[in-house]
Amino acid sequence: MKVGNPIPIIRSFDEAKAKEFYIEFLEFKVDWEHRFEDGTPLYMQISKGGCVIHVSEHHGDSSPGSSLRIEIDELDVFQKHLSDKKYKNARPGITDQPWGRDMSIADPFGNRVIFSELNNV
Repeated sequence: MKVGNPIPIIRSFDEAKAKEFYIEFLEFKVDWEHRFEDGTPLYMQISKGGCVIHVSEHHGDSSPGSSLRIEIDELDVFQKHLSDKKYKNARPGITDQPWGRDMSIADPFGNRVIFSELNNV
């Protein structure tokens, strides 16, 4: 039996804001989008490297206020890259933790995306 990586679902309320944050700011790419018909909520898959996330406007798919931890190397390089963009809604910093270092960023919908550079334990 093969078990794959989990794919978290993040709740969104506004397609334009979701794409501004996840695609323009964090530089994920849109893999695909789905709507049952015009005018219905968007469900899309985004990815960056090996990280895959589903973003949904559908009520009940996920709760706002969720947290998502993404393991990353070169956290300092990524943090500087994001900081240099001067994004109006986030200027993330890095926090030392017992398990490594975290950079936590709130999305426009109350979710937290935490990029973690973990200690070699």
